[in-house]
Amino acid sequence: MQSIDAIIYWIPIFYILLINLIGFLAMWWDKWKASKQEWRVAEVTLHTIGFVGGAVGIFAGMYRLRHKTQKTSFQAIAVVGLIVSLVIYWLIIQIYL
Repeated sequence: MQSIDAIIYWIPIFYILLINLIGFLAMWWDKWKASKQEWRVAEVTLHTIGFVGGAVGIFAGMYRLRHKTQKTSFQAIAVVGLIVSLVIYWLIIQIYL
């Protein structure tokens, strides 16, 4: 029973790390596709990743890769996603940790 509790303890932490990695990689992929003038990642996909907890990865990708930093409409929605992500993190801390 002890090992199941340990697994349950680590699942939310793993989720936060994974969704933020996905967010960063999605920004990198979109930047790479933009540089090749190819079909890109839809903004709604990037925002969805942000709204399900990956906003830190999205922001890290924005500023590390200098991608979508001039588009204020994207940034405004990304900030809302960041707030939602922070609420998700807070809830995970309150419930699981």
